[in-house]
Amino acid sequence: VQLQASGGGLVQAGGSLRLSCAPSGSVFGITNMGWYRQAPGSQRDMVAVITISHSTNYADSVKGRFTISRDSAKNTVYLQMNSLKPEDTAVYSCYMQIKPSFYGRLNDYWGQGTQVTVSS
Repeated sequence: VQLQASGGGLVQAGGSLRLSCAPSGSVFGITNMGWYRQAPGSQRDMVAVITISHSTNYADSVKGRFTISRDSAKNTVYLQMNSLKPEDTAVYSCYMQIKPSFYGRLNDYWGQGTQVTVSS
């Protein structure tokens, strides 16, 4: 299973971007999904997570500006980012806990990352 993220890019401060991430390969079920980000010289931090029951949790720095959602039929997770700030500049990676088959174990998977750059 591989996760493919898309939607990153360059945007001016105050603008919006929408990230999406979907797995390729065998997927029996997905529990938690999320987005993390890592800026140069910094550790990777949680941005937003969403559970199988659609409960969400956000980093304080993005509350009220970012919205995470999931389409269970498409096994896709989205991150709508509004009112972007230069400090949101980072590589954004998606994360999923996937059970690849009925008898398979639940494993953690990470996407390759997509660059988001916000200019002032």
